[in-house]
Amino acid sequence: MTVDNLTPILAQYQAIKKEHEGVILLFRLGDFYEMFGEDAKVASKELDLVLTSREFGKGRRLPMCGIPYHAADRYLARLLAKGYRAAVCDQLDRSSSDRGLMQREVVRILTPGTVVEQPLLQEKSSNYLAALASDGQACGLAVVDGSSGDFRVSQIEGQDWRERLSEELARLEPAELLLGPGFDGEADGDIALPPCGRVAFDQSWLGVETPGQVIMRHFGVLSLRGFGCDHMPLALEAAGMAIAYLRYTQRSSLEQVTSLRAYSLSDFMLLDSTTRRNLELTRSLRDGGTERTLYWLLDQTCTGAGARLLKSWLLEPLLDSQAIEDRLSAVDCFRRDEVLRSRARELLKRTCDLERIVSRAAAETASPRDLAALRETLALLPSLRAALDASGERTLRELAGQIYELPDLLDLLQRSLAAEPPVSLTDGGVIREGHSEELDSLRAARDGARDWIASLEHKERGRTGIKSLKVSFNQVFGYYIEVSRANLSLVPADYQRRQTIANGERFVTPELKDYESRVLGAQERIAELEQELFGQVRQSVAQQAKALQATARALSKADVLASFAEVAARRGYCRPKVNDGEEITIRAGRHPVVEAVQTDESPSLLRRSGPGYEGRTLQSFGDGARFVPNDAALDCSENQLIILTGPNMAGKSTYLRQVAVIVIMAQIGSFVPAEEASIGVVDRLFTRVGASDDLTSGHSTFMVEMTETANILHNATRRSLIILDEVGRGTSTFDGLAIAWAVAEALHNDARLGAKTLFATHYHQLNELGRTLPRAKNMRVAVREEKDRIIFLRRVVPGATDKSYGIQVARLAGLPQEVVERAKQVLWALEQGDSGARLPSKKMPTLPAATQLTLFVPVGQDDELARELRSVDPDSLTPLEALNRLAQLREKALAERASPAGEIEEMADERKQQAAGEPEGRDVADAP
Repeated sequence: MTVDNLTPILAQYQAIKKEHEGVILLFRLGDFYEMFGEDAKVASKELDLVLTSREFGKGRRLPMCGIPYHAADRYLARLLAKGYRAAVCDQLDRSSSDRGLMQREVVRILTPGTVVEQPLLQEKSSNYLAALASDGQACGLAVVDGSSGDFRVSQIEGQDWRERLSEELARLEPAELLLGPGFDGEADGDIALPPCGRVAFDQSWLGVETPGQVIMRHFGVLSLRGFGCDHMPLALEAAGMAIAYLRYTQRSSLEQVTSLRAYSLSDFMLLDSTTRRNLELTRSLRDGGTERTLYWLLDQTCTGAGARLLKSWLLEPLLDSQAIEDRLSAVDCFRRDEVLRSRARELLKRTCDLERIVSRAAAETASPRDLAALRETLALLPSLRAALDASGERTLRELAGQIYELPDLLDLLQRSLAAEPPVSLTDGGVIREGHSEELDSLRAARDGARDWIASLEHKERGRTGIKSLKVSFNQVFGYYIEVSRANLSLVPADYQRRQTIANGERFVTPELKDYESRVLGAQERIAELEQELFGQVRQSVAQQAKALQATARALSKADVLASFAEVAARRGYCRPKVNDGEEITIRAGRHPVVEAVQTDESPSLLRRSGPGYEGRTLQSFGDGARFVPNDAALDCSENQLIILTGPNMAGKSTYLRQVAVIVIMAQIGSFVPAEEASIGVVDRLFTRVGASDDLTSGHSTFMVEMTETANILHNATRRSLIILDEVGRGTSTFDGLAIAWAVAEALHNDARLGAKTLFATHYHQLNELGRTLPRAKNMRVAVREEKDRIIFLRRVVPGATDKSYGIQVARLAGLPQEVVERAKQVLWALEQGDSGARLPSKKMPTLPAATQLTLFVPVGQDDELARELRSVDPDSLTPLEALNRLAQLREKALAERASPAGEIEEMADERKQQAAGEPEGRDVADAP
């Protein structure tokens, strides 16, 4: 292409680019999509493309880079993942009035939240566009997944609407945000926006309509009252924005968006981002992936749509106990009837991703293979429907009734599509023989001409006597007859010279050109006709979007319920009893993920050996051994606040998390890892677990901890479940203890709260709460002591622990032996009242076991009473002298009790006496 005819192309490019500012324009030139100017600079950097330049007119060069048109999806996926938007400008046809300049037009604008093409999507994740509109007092939220047709709206109100909006956006994880009125292109500083692409809404996308009119026109209704959102003006504004943006980007009628659902954040258990992260529901704390998460464990789904629905259910536990029981009954039916479960799962595995194929059909991007997959799925529906209906279980029979078999559409697909159509429509051979008389006639003419041309070589060899004569074809000259140089004298007069080559010449005949025009003309018309016929079939699919999407939802629900049953059968889970009461009772509960990892990976853990592993048993590590189940009992009357003590690595955190996870599993309708479980519906679940800095906000570990704790105290209700692990450990010992004590008392005493709480701590002084607060109970994780070694028994039992076993745990963790021994010396010296520079001078005697200080007893005081006691030599005293001496020391001790320090010592002594009198007060007593 010369510079002269590139200049009109540049003018065409600039005109199209002017209409699509802010997006990367992919401009089709032949077999490549080219990018120019700033678009080229950005694309070359983000896609690792070679940046070149091209001259457009004299002295004008523009940066340029390009990608092959057949590999566009791969590059577009990378651009979208980085938050960019791209406009695809394709060649349409050649305009004779424009001196041969190819007509070009933007056929699609691809953005992270509006794509429907399968290569650009993750199979097991929804792809949401979220639109926001606010008046400063509340916010409207619209969420739409164009790849599935899922469309929802909500209006978030109240003084804390910003915080609640932040949490909802974090839960949804939208791929793109559309920011409308009230945001001015950037959200309020109090709203935490997810890390995704953001677009300021352009009012021109609405045209002359209001957002409400856009919605009504799209659904063909006169009122929005039937959608249950006519009282949500901000939500409707956001919904209208979303539809307008989808129309602008997809350039289609959005036939896949067939319904609108209003929802409230109070419709399901609220799980804030901290809780979702701490419980590792969908993302692992280790690497952010899904492996070893609750989602990973429960995902035995057979379809991509089922996996997406499972994730949605997992983040939206139900509050309606009857709806939960309906799911549990369906799961129970699948679990008990293995034949039904196997049959349903086998059929589901053979189905396609219905909702996404329907969306692609509506967007006119569905491929021949997509519709062939739809054809196979429709053929399976009668069998799947019959299996669910025959189950006799009410929920499964209802799902069967929501499956539309659509025999007419199936018949059309069977009649129209080839048995094995190609991937691309341009490859030809898409439409089945017999579907179109015109197409069959054209194919016959094409094939007949081909057969005639194939026989021409034999005919001409006989006529001319040239045995080496060949009839061939290329893209430049079409069909031709090739004659070698030695035989040119035998060429007939009707041969027309076309090209001279090194070894001979190429000719055509009028008859050959006539047949060539028939072949090529027929081929061109065949391609046009196949596109027309396939477009009609694709449109027929789009017209059935509502029925197909209802069917897709039914299949997805059946898939998730069968998945729950499969996990329950494999893992030995029980059906929980869910009610509207306030009690949570779990017998022999287990943490599902920890148990699964131990069961599946334990053989590799048996081989651990070497320095630092001496004396360590499988139970000491807590991995590679059978998971030790534990009971749990929580209510709002007698067991509202559980103070849980025990050493590190003993299993406190696992116990806390397993109770929370079991509650979530029960409220999504899954069986749970326990022998028995009765769950009073929880409205909100809070966790304060682990330690982490928030460096981007400049918050320390302790600040993050206190912020999360404050959120709990402000938002928990009587029906909430609270999980607290080591509150107060991020600051000094006494500050942390004071905060932990006050938080525990507030959770117990505040009449507004009274929430069921599991409170794990190393502050043994909090055991006092279990003795003084009526609804508080002390529990501990039992260990067995062997000299200065410990074995974790993983059993949670009633009672309190007064030791942390920190040095023993450090030894189990692999600290060098000399460090462990030195730690024992320092601990012993501190217990003797030494500190500072005197510590290295102490020599520790042989002790039966390391002990830890009681924090309420003052240390570092070498008082007179202690000195007198050390000066007494019992062997040199007579019995009478000993009694007199004891009486003197007692009187002096009683006199010291009048001081504040003395009162603290007395309290500590009383606690020790109480602990000594409790049957469960000594860990050693629990050793099997």
